[in-house]
Amino acid sequence: MRKISILGSTGSIGTQTLEVVENLNSIHVMAITGNSNIQLLEEQARKFHPELVAVMDEKNAEVLRERLADCDIRVVCGMDGLVEAATYEGVDTVVTSVVGNVGLKPTFEAIRAGKNIALANKETLVSAGQLVMDLAKKHNINIYPVDSEHSAIFQSLQGNAGNRIERILLTASGGPFRGKKREELMQVTAADALKHPNWSMGSKITIDSATLMNKGLEVMEAKWLFGVDVDQIEVLVHPQSIIHSAVEYEDGAIVAQLGEPDMRVPIQYALTYPERVKNPFPRVDFTKRNQFTFEKPDMETFRCLSLAYRALKTGGTLPAVLNGANEIAVARFLKGEITFLQIPELIEQTMDAYTVKQEYTLEDLLEADAWAKDYAAKVCFQ
Repeated sequence: MRKISILGSTGSIGTQTLEVVENLNSIHVMAITGNSNIQLLEEQARKFHPELVAVMDEKNAEVLRERLADCDIRVVCGMDGLVEAATYEGVDTVVTSVVGNVGLKPTFEAIRAGKNIALANKETLVSAGQLVMDLAKKHNINIYPVDSEHSAIFQSLQGNAGNRIERILLTASGGPFRGKKREELMQVTAADALKHPNWSMGSKITIDSATLMNKGLEVMEAKWLFGVDVDQIEVLVHPQSIIHSAVEYEDGAIVAQLGEPDMRVPIQYALTYPERVKNPFPRVDFTKRNQFTFEKPDMETFRCLSLAYRALKTGGTLPAVLNGANEIAVARFLKGEITFLQIPELIEQTMDAYTVKQEYTLEDLLEADAWAKDYAAKVCFQ
């Protein structure tokens, strides 16, 4: 039986991971972590009976301890608690679904502890891709992508070891504002941006999808996961979200993975690989899903994508700065402090003000992230 920890069990990916676990008889949840949703965390703990629950805030942890006093479940808190959940004895796979660079340290420690990683935390590879992949190689652990696009690429690579990749076709839905120009986006609200046409996701990733930053982060992830050059990764807008991504080989053959937009499918594959296990999730009906269209992304209107390419090509600590600035920009937009079009402006200002380090450690990346968040939080717009 596979034994897992879920970092971020109350978020979108975390809750869907638990849905997958419910459908399987081969996975035991050993540890879960959450942040502020104590009610849901308690419900999950009672239903799945983990041995350990970690909460970032000490006061929330105390509340949870009181609520779970009748259970044989240990409650810990803070970053130390998150690391303990990531390195918990007996766990073989850690699902990293927390949002933001808070996932960096526990992921590194999980790798050092010999745990395989089911990766849903984009920031881990965006900020520290080279360090993560080097560490994974050193400790001989596997990183299984959970994002639908990277899972699709991973699946399209099966059976093709040694065959040269010509291109990775990274598909994008285009988000809720596909086809719109800058003047049409001047008055959009957070509520508008949160209306994704195909996927049900958390607010941060949904806004990232609306700005196309999500696709930029995925380009950065793909480079590290699959060992390709940035120029080999092509973003392709596919509004129907049925082709989740594809790989073109040097002979011109393209292998793609298709399916309904359902995150539970790539989550399950990451947890059961290399086996495929029957599930009740929706299937594609091609007689109804009978039109596939494709477009180039509008990188002038949706500038976050071009900023991500810039950060990746520059390298060093700049991707961490981009990521940190984006976290603050999205948070400020959701609070109504900045407009939708000011999200890329804020990120670009932060990147321009930063002096990049090409040689760096994990501590340098964390410092770059903290600097970017502090700077982006203080930028004022007239």
